[in-house]
Parts: sequence; structure tokens; C-alpha cells
Amino acid sequence: MAAAERPVYLQLRDRIAEAILEGRYREGDMLPSVRAFAAEQGANPLTVAKAYQLFQEEGLVVVRRGVGMFVADGATRRLLERERNAFLNEEWPRIRQVIDRLQIDVSELFARA
Repeated sequence: MAAAERPVYLQLRDRIAEAILEGRYREGDMLPSVRAFAAEQGANPLTVAKAYQLFQEEGLVVVRRGVGMFVADGATRRLLERERNAFLNEEWPRIRQVIDRLQIDVSELFARA
């Protein structure tokens, strides 16, 4: 599914996951408030809250009542594992088909990297 076809709360979830994987939010760091992230992304706060709720349900963030949400210990490793598996199982097979169909040599791919 193309990124634009995904529900907005999943797109926001992906942006947060990307920020964690890139080290912009490290384990123990506080995430932006729902309102701040909504304003930054031009999104509805309820949509952001739904994305944050997914992270909470997955144990990737911890809530400190009255303080905010923080990236949980081990979140980076779990996210990396999940994202790698999703790529290898969902995206890579489609990419591989295109490479085969277009008869692209792997050395050509690496030469362009």
C-alpha cells in the first residue's frame, strides 16, 4: 500500500518510528505532546493520540501521568526488528520482482548507491 493510501494515524506512527530509529528520539526521551506533534504535522490531535496509543499498546512508549510519554527501554531494538521483518517480508519481494522483470544486475544497483 502506498504511503498516501495508509490511514493518517499510521503515517504519523511511521514518522515517529522513523524518528526513534534515526535517533532523534532516544530511549528515555520524552515525545512531543499530542498537541505539539499535531501542530508540527498539521494533523488532528485525536489522530495523533491514536498513533501514540498504538505505541503505548505495543510497549514502545511509557506514560508518566501528568508528565508525558517517553520512549521505552528496548523500543529501538523492537522497532528495528519489526521494520526489518516488514521490509524483508512485504516490500523486498515486490522490489525483487521489479529487479528481475527489468533485468537489472545487482552490480548496477550498487554502482548507483
